[in-house]
Amino acid sequence: MSTPAPFDERAIAILVDCFYEKVRVDPQLGPVFNVAVRDWDEHKALLTSFWSSVALRAGSYRGNPMAAHRPHPIRAEHFEHWIALWQETCAEVLDETHAAQMVELAQRIGRSLSHGLGLNPQARPFGVPMVGV
Repeated sequence: MSTPAPFDERAIAILVDCFYEKVRVDPQLGPVFNVAVRDWDEHKALLTSFWSSVALRAGSYRGNPMAAHRPHPIRAEHFEHWIALWQETCAEVLDETHAAQMVELAQRIGRSLSHGLGLNPQARPFGVPMVGV
């Protein structure tokens, strides 16, 4: 019986790196992200901090996700595609338990962001701690 890999900031960094490498070349998401992200290494470090703060309660993220997304041409179908790609990557990188945890967190955050950006005005926001706000 093998011991599962630890779920820590390093595991989240690997997840974020694998995910955003896919995003960069994705025909639907790449054009949105590649224009918005000036430094991919810096962006991935920031997102590792964000996800570590959300999933591990690391407290390392300082930022405003809503403000960061507001100036970009994001549509509802971008969120749908983003979550599908995130789910695929989580299943590839994490064990089943942690993959499910990260997908559930991403779905909640995505719904809140989508609502906050006015992409789904009929939906109620789902509470998730927005760290560093």
